[in-house]
Amino acid sequence: MHAFDVLGDPVRRRILDLLADGELSSGDVTAVVRAEFGISQPAVSQHLRVLRENGFTTVRAEGTRRLYAVDPAPLREIDGWLDRYRRFWTGPLDALATELARGKRERRLAAEHAGNAEPGDAEEAG
Repeated sequence: MHAFDVLGDPVRRRILDLLADGELSSGDVTAVVRAEFGISQPAVSQHLRVLRENGFTTVRAEGTRRLYAVDPAPLREIDGWLDRYRRFWTGPLDALATELARGKRERRLAAEHAGNAEPGDAEEAG
C-alpha cells in the first residue's frame, strides 16, 4: 500500500495525530477514535493494523496492553517526496510571515503612540 493510500484515511491520520504526542495503548487510541468517528473497536483495530503493517507505527507488549508509537521512517520518505513541491508554497508562506510581522509591528507602534499621547491631544486634534 502506498503511503498516501495509508494516510488518505481520516481515521488513520487521527491515530497518527494521537501517537505524535507519545506512545498510547490500543485501548486509549480506540476510546478516542470511537468517540470521534463512531466506529467499532474492531474497525479501530483494523486501522491500527494497517498503520503497523505499512510501517507507520510500532507496537510493543507491556503485560496485556499493546502500546503503539509513531515510526518516523515512512514520514521522512513522504517529506522527501514533498521536497520537490515545497517551492509552490514556501514563497507564499514567507510572504505571509512578512505581512503578519509588518501588521504586528504597525499595531505595536500605534499602541505605543497612543500610550504616549497627552490626555488633551485627541481633543486638540479634532
